Amino acid sequence: MRSQRSPGLVAVLGWITCYCALYTTAAIDIPLEVLGHVNIEQLPTITDQSPSTVIAFPFDESFPVTCEAKGNPEPEFRWTKNGVEFDPFLDPRLMKEENSGTFVIENNGNLTEYQGIYRCYASNKLGTAISEEIEFYVPSVPKFPKETLAPLEVEEGQPFILQCDPPKGIPPLQIYWMTINLQHIEQDERVSMGLNGDLYFSHAEHKDSRRDYCCFAAFPRIRTIVQKIAMAVIVKTKKSDMSPEAANAILERRPSLLTPSGGRSETQLVKGEDLKLECIAEGFPTPQVEWVKIGHQLPVRAKLENHGKLLIVPKVEQEDKGKYMCKAKNLLGEAIHYFTVRVEEPPEWLFEPESQLSMIGSDVLIKCSASGTPPLAISWRVNGVPLQDAPAANRKTLGETIVLHNAKASDSAVYQCEASNRHGSLLSNANIMIMNLPPMILTKEGEDYSAVEGKGVMMHCRVFSSPPSTITWSRDDSSESVEGPRFSVHDNGSLEIYSVEKDDTGQYTCLAKNTEGTSAIEAMLYVKDPTSIVVAPEDQQILMGTTAQLSCLAEYDKSFSNDFQLLWEKDDIELTLNYTENSRYFVEDGSLQIINVSHRDQGVYTCVARTPVDTATASALLMVLDVPDAPDNLVLSEHKSKSVKLKWFPGDDHNSSTTEFIIEYEESQWEPGNWKELLQIPGNHNSAVVKLHGHVDYCFRVSGVNAVGRGLPSEPTERYKTPPAAPDKNPENIKIEGHLPHEMDINWEPLLLIEQNGPGLEYKVSYRRQDMEEDWKEHMVKRHSFVVTNTPTFVPYEIKIQAKNHQGWGPEPKIVTGYSGEDFPSAAPDDVAVEVMNSSVVKVSWMRVHKDKLHGHLGGYRINWWRLRSLADSKTSHGDKHTLTFPGDRNHATVPGLTPFSEYSLIVMTFNGRGNGPGSHPVNFKTPEGVPEKNPVFRVTDVQKHTVSLVWDPPSEPNGILTGYLLDYQYINDTEEVGPLQMVDIRNPRTTKWILRELEPLSKYKFYLRSCTTVGCGPVVSEESTTTLETTSTSASTVGLSKSASPTPPSTPKSPVTKPTRSTIGLASIHGGISTQGWFIGLMSAIALLTLIVLIACFVNRNKGGKYSVKEKEDLHPDVESQGMNDDTFCEYSDNDEKPLKGSQHSLSREIKAGDSGDSLVDYGDEDVQFNEDGSFIGEYAGRKEKRVSAEIKAAAQTPA
Repeated sequence: MRSQRSPGLVAVLGWITCYCALYTTAAIDIPLEVLGHVNIEQLPTITDQSPSTVIAFPFDESFPVTCEAKGNPEPEFRWTKNGVEFDPFLDPRLMKEENSGTFVIENNGNLTEYQGIYRCYASNKLGTAISEEIEFYVPSVPKFPKETLAPLEVEEGQPFILQCDPPKGIPPLQIYWMTINLQHIEQDERVSMGLNGDLYFSHAEHKDSRRDYCCFAAFPRIRTIVQKIAMAVIVKTKKSDMSPEAANAILERRPSLLTPSGGRSETQLVKGEDLKLECIAEGFPTPQVEWVKIGHQLPVRAKLENHGKLLIVPKVEQEDKGKYMCKAKNLLGEAIHYFTVRVEEPPEWLFEPESQLSMIGSDVLIKCSASGTPPLAISWRVNGVPLQDAPAANRKTLGETIVLHNAKASDSAVYQCEASNRHGSLLSNANIMIMNLPPMILTKEGEDYSAVEGKGVMMHCRVFSSPPSTITWSRDDSSESVEGPRFSVHDNGSLEIYSVEKDDTGQYTCLAKNTEGTSAIEAMLYVKDPTSIVVAPEDQQILMGTTAQLSCLAEYDKSFSNDFQLLWEKDDIELTLNYTENSRYFVEDGSLQIINVSHRDQGVYTCVARTPVDTATASALLMVLDVPDAPDNLVLSEHKSKSVKLKWFPGDDHNSSTTEFIIEYEESQWEPGNWKELLQIPGNHNSAVVKLHGHVDYCFRVSGVNAVGRGLPSEPTERYKTPPAAPDKNPENIKIEGHLPHEMDINWEPLLLIEQNGPGLEYKVSYRRQDMEEDWKEHMVKRHSFVVTNTPTFVPYEIKIQAKNHQGWGPEPKIVTGYSGEDFPSAAPDDVAVEVMNSSVVKVSWMRVHKDKLHGHLGGYRINWWRLRSLADSKTSHGDKHTLTFPGDRNHATVPGLTPFSEYSLIVMTFNGRGNGPGSHPVNFKTPEGVPEKNPVFRVTDVQKHTVSLVWDPPSEPNGILTGYLLDYQYINDTEEVGPLQMVDIRNPRTTKWILRELEPLSKYKFYLRSCTTVGCGPVVSEESTTTLETTSTSASTVGLSKSASPTPPSTPKSPVTKPTRSTIGLASIHGGISTQGWFIGLMSAIALLTLIVLIACFVNRNKGGKYSVKEKEDLHPDVESQGMNDDTFCEYSDNDEKPLKGSQHSLSREIKAGDSGDSLVDYGDEDVQFNEDGSFIGEYAGRKEKRVSAEIKAAAQTPA
């Protein structure tokens, strides 16, 4: 802080200047910062006082009369009582406090002497402040006077009044009319209590006679109820010479008012009170009262009570004043009373005098203005003394204003203005201080302010001085003040910057200056990046019991890394995260997770990102979905013999609209405790008329259904038992069956127990022939079946079944039609003919059996056939019988699955519900030739260097006359290349072996065989084999074989050629010319010998624990067998009994260990492995093992030595 005067003086000047500039404080309070530097005198100010009325309730122990004040020097206190000086310190019975004007009156039973009006005066050498008047009121205990009341005699039909005259006491007063037994006197249009507590009777009736009319007056503030002595009323009956009926009649008369009296009255009340006007009339018949406001409508707030006799306008306003009229009328006339209502007002400030701090030599204006009705009396005091008793030369009174001209320090004083009328008074103390002080800046030096870019910031500079200081702000040691539309200096010295920019960062100086001196402070402003929420939580609907997750991600100025907070609020209340095992709220990386969501978790969740300078928020609504709550308040109404109405209040649907209500019932007779569904009601209904059965003791409950599921059921209703009644329905699902030719079985679903409607249930079974006119035959049964005997076979009947109980018959039953028992059909189909469609399918036709021969419902036709023999041989052998059933009425059918080139026999028959009819005459037919089945055996028996021997068995079913075989073969290797397909047409059907010659040595071939008839060739079987390097005498029938079914090889013109063409065979083999040269044979022998040595070494190494891996080469050309497995034409002919197809994973080793190579020669170690001279294996291997070994041997043979 920089100053040109002493620090203490500057502080005093600064603060006073601020207040002097405004002239608006209610009291001059020197800040503690100022008092810490300079001791400034202050006028006294009343800080606390008792309310305007202190009531000495008898149950209170003491009664403080409060008066507290402050000032410098400390004020002294004095009191007046009823305008006379009163010193509490002179009365030892009063409790006093030091440095306080408060005294306490003890409740010692003698309080009346302290009753009066008190006023407190707080004074120091500068002036005096006074309190408002305080009335200390000692209430007396209200009592009714002791009196003897004579009975009130009144003639029947005449009006009368029972007066209460309650004692005076502290309001509010409450009056009750009761009997000695504390029973309220019934009030109605004839009998009512007035505002004054009297009980009015518009006309007396005989029942009004009683001796215990008691008026009770209650004073709740003093907790007192007093009772008036009981009053007696005797109602006399009129004596007359007329008939008793006429004598007892009350004479009619026109109305007259019991209260108020006269035709007009005037009512005055204070604004804010309740206006109450009453008119109580007598007459017979009892008059009705109407209310009118003359020239206006009744106030909107107006209401009628006490059967229309009392008009109340709460909290009356000036616009409610005026003239009101009440009119009491009956058939004979009317009575009218006019009310003039005047609304007055207690004093109310228009301009309350204000404390002021002014500089020496200025003109001071003190204004006091108030309103009220009737007009107010305004009085002025200075330091508690009437203004006229303390004259001053420079003081003038101009209407409602006091003017101090050229004020001096000695003019400092407390001025009191008091405004009063008969409804109250107002008192205001105004502290007027006259002094000069240099500026004192109360804000700390060197304050740091942080602002958010784009937002506003306020930098403070509190100043106390007199006269007011001029305050300017400058920046970065510049002498020029900051200016522009974004900068504003407030009256209290604060600098506000709107829409702060990054360039606003820097040091600012506040300079306060008045006639007495100057003072300055500096402050630093830092502009920060704004806080924002980049990922806001989203509204969610979550099922109860699941986990909800609300995400929130915020960005903020990195300088606040240690001060940044990310909080969560629910419904504006911060969530407490205690991370205990029972806590359900967890926050991780800003995301709020709520475990096991319940209904109380529903609400608005707000993510709050907070730094020391700004806050960003984002909210989301979490709605908890659940099944509906159970409905409640189930009520049964409209009870009828066959129905009842059920109403309920739906339970909370938990944010998922109720789609339906399910009404269930439980009955106590047959299945007590078992609830069954009765009715489904749309979710927008809350009632239903439920149809019931008779003689059932019902109980109902309701449950709601929404998209989440079905809620819990309501509490059961009370039980409702319906009376017995005749059955509502007859049996259903009547079934008529005939198990025997001359009987008819009738069965039906019996009525449920709850549908019987009463005891004694029976069924009346009625039946008659439909094709004849005859009377109904009737039988009464208790079971739910009946057998009609001695019926003709399969004739139509009409049947009806009616329910009956002790209450009567059910409704008229429906007639159903059925047939009596069936018998076997008596005729077979005629004109059976067979049309051969192909080698395995025939079409059968016949003439339908006449319905008269069916003797029952037509079930359909059956065809039985059997194979007599194969046409390929002459032997006859009956095959198994086959049957096909064709339901319905038809005259032809197709029989598939026949064996070609065979002779068959078939018959046709019809059938009904009883069974089959007789068969037709057998019809024989023959099927034409077809293609043979596949050969069951096809194998390689001998493999040499240039030849392969093949053997096979004929097909088990040639399906015709065998004409020969078609043998195809082609070279294959482990590459994508294959040789051309060679074809051998074997025309002798007796041939079962063949030798293929002039094959390439050490080459792999695949062989295909098909059997043929004149129709065509059958499915293919195949084999694979690899020729040897040298011709041997040892049989190679078990070397390199593979057998599988395969699709037909590529089509090639048939040819009897058995020798392959050298130019087209051996794409990967050794050419024929070289293979016959001696040098080539020697080279191959050396290579074979070397390969044998290597293999022996590997074998020895294997026995020592080593392992030699043979690399596998897969065939890259398409595998003919594997293609065939996907061909719909040939897949059904696969030979599953043959050896595995090429590519099979089967191994000769039975114990291949996990992780070992499938290609290792070690895998063959457990078998009896032998080698030929040329290194070939002797033995039969299947699948890939065979292929891999052959390929490796061949590769070794082709390798130069």
